[in-house]
Amino acid sequence: MRYFILLLVIATTSACSMNDIVTMDTPTKQGFNLNDQDGDGVIEARERCAGTLTGADIDNYGCGAIKAVNDRQDLEILFANNSDVIEPKYYDKIERVAKLLKQYPQTRAVIEGHCSNRGSYELNLALSQNRANAVTKILEERFGIESSRLTAIGYSFDKPVDTSGTPEAEMRNRRVVAEVTGEDTMANMKWHIYTVDEQIE
Repeated sequence: MRYFILLLVIATTSACSMNDIVTMDTPTKQGFNLNDQDGDGVIEARERCAGTLTGADIDNYGCGAIKAVNDRQDLEILFANNSDVIEPKYYDKIERVAKLLKQYPQTRAVIEGHCSNRGSYELNLALSQNRANAVTKILEERFGIESSRLTAIGYSFDKPVDTSGTPEAEMRNRRVVAEVTGEDTMANMKWHIYTVDEQIE
């Protein structure tokens, strides 16, 4: 009789343990879904914003943070001294700006031209303006961006990024910067150890 009771207790305990097992594929007793359908790290039971953009910065309910479009980037176009000619190998740099403008149609871009301090201020002012104009021309003619969304400004050598006076510094200062801003909003993306590499690509 004692052994029968012991076996009955073991069998009952085992049955309860089997009933308490919860898998990722089935809801719990409380009806909570433990799956993460959009892969943002938030289970469906707590999800309030399904389909969040992958990599977006989110809150505890899976809702992505939103920020105004405000992107400023050096286009990394290297100009020869006293030249505003853009070589075709740099077109992919300009295309990045075009893609951003097409993705967010309520934005505008200011294209800044900059020079080294070799030569007169007036000469470099005209040269920096021509460099900015050259970029906007490519954005219009090659990538189909409306001219009304583009502004070109030349700064001569007023805003150097390197004041060391070396030949390398002069090359760095001969540059074009694009700033895209507007009424559109974009997802605020998380920073991780690969972010810098992704921006360079």
